[in-house]
Amino acid sequence: MWRPFLVAVVMATCCATNVAPAQNAPAKTQNGAPVDGPAPTSDQDQLLRDAEAFIRDLYAWGPEFTLRVGPATQSVAADYYRVPFNVSYQGQSEAGEVFVSKDGKSVLRGDIFNLHGDPFTGVLDHLHTAGNPATGPADAPVTLVEFADFECPHCREFHEAFAAIKAKYPQIRLIFKDYPLVDIHPWAQTAAIAARCAYRQSPDAFWKMHDTIFNDQDNITPNTAWDQLNGFAKDQGLDADTFKTCMSSQDAANAVNANRADAIALGVLSTPTVYVNGRPAVGGDPNTVAQYIQYELDKRARK
Repeated sequence: MWRPFLVAVVMATCCATNVAPAQNAPAKTQNGAPVDGPAPTSDQDQLLRDAEAFIRDLYAWGPEFTLRVGPATQSVAADYYRVPFNVSYQGQSEAGEVFVSKDGKSVLRGDIFNLHGDPFTGVLDHLHTAGNPATGPADAPVTLVEFADFECPHCREFHEAFAAIKAKYPQIRLIFKDYPLVDIHPWAQTAAIAARCAYRQSPDAFWKMHDTIFNDQDNITPNTAWDQLNGFAKDQGLDADTFKTCMSSQDAANAVNANRADAIALGVLSTPTVYVNGRPAVGGDPNTVAQYIQYELDKRARK
């Protein structure tokens, strides 16, 4: 990994993508929500040149790294500009951002939040949950949105742990969004399309397919995935011809790709990543997810 500006991901607890195409990721500040504001005028060109020099020195990016910095826009902090950047090296590309003071004297990394606002306000709006498989009450006080990859062993671990979470908190809702890490998992995209095709025949069938894929994960290979997934559909009583047609359709692939694009736009770098009422739990650690659920329920009770 050559991305030291990103949030560190513990490889033992999640599956991490090799490349997050920055060209698909819109500029963002607070967890995916863009902050609008006028860009600096041309007399701040020096500020951007200074920012570029600082970023290169900070991350030891020599001339072999292609670095694009800016444009700068007003951040939520009155005295700071938000300065996005994009770096490319040996065919890989990634985006990041810093905050540069208007006097050109200081740089901040990380997120800037409104002290008197909810730090996760609006995140659910950017998750685009409509049209995705869901389980649990529609009016749930706590909604979990999971970005997962069917070939990821840590996603399977979260799948296994979720049964206990659901038993403890039956009032929660889980929404599943595909994020097949195609660079490292060769049959993940095919599995995501298969689950999507099951969902289109029956929402209940999605969860049966979901469970079957994870339970049989170790036995699926790139060479056998197509036949096995079609076999799963047949075993679940789905219409075989309709399922095969869907598996070959661009429409089903587009639905999967749209979810993947959402993950990239939100800065999701690994699976599973679970948002609990907008609060991200990278790696889907069951204890952390349960902590977030309890906190959200307690917060609701205090209102």
